[in-house]
Amino acid sequence: MVNSLDFAKRLKKILDYYGLSATVFSETIDFNRSTISHLLSGRNKPSLEFVMKVVQKFPEVELYWLLNGKGVFPAEENKTTSPTLQKPENTTPAESFPKKQKTPDLEPFSSEIPKIQADIERIVIFYKDGSFKTYEN
Repeated sequence: MVNSLDFAKRLKKILDYYGLSATVFSETIDFNRSTISHLLSGRNKPSLEFVMKVVQKFPEVELYWLLNGKGVFPAEENKTTSPTLQKPENTTPAESFPKKQKTPDLEPFSSEIPKIQADIERIVIFYKDGSFKTYEN
């Protein structure tokens, strides 16, 4: 069962991450502004339709994290996108979000291992049953 107050904290974290007001957020996911207000206050629990729209419009939001706080935000695979967004002029809110960047394909069974400049912060292993394990440095 979704805890309304905890859900409200996660929703606020999404708004802060993207630098969105509740009004712009409601326009982006095509949802009533009053619904967003009630969710942010912890008054209401989210509907399935609301949750699905958030997950579809914001690829960095993981479903399990949004619903019950398990997992990470932003999602690891999309960490290359900019956390601060500025809306270009003459665009709708949905058009102002960055597109997922395509990574270059590596030749299969390449003997050369790409060199990583940054230290590893976290390793996440996902299992077919939907569970996962996180190993942090």
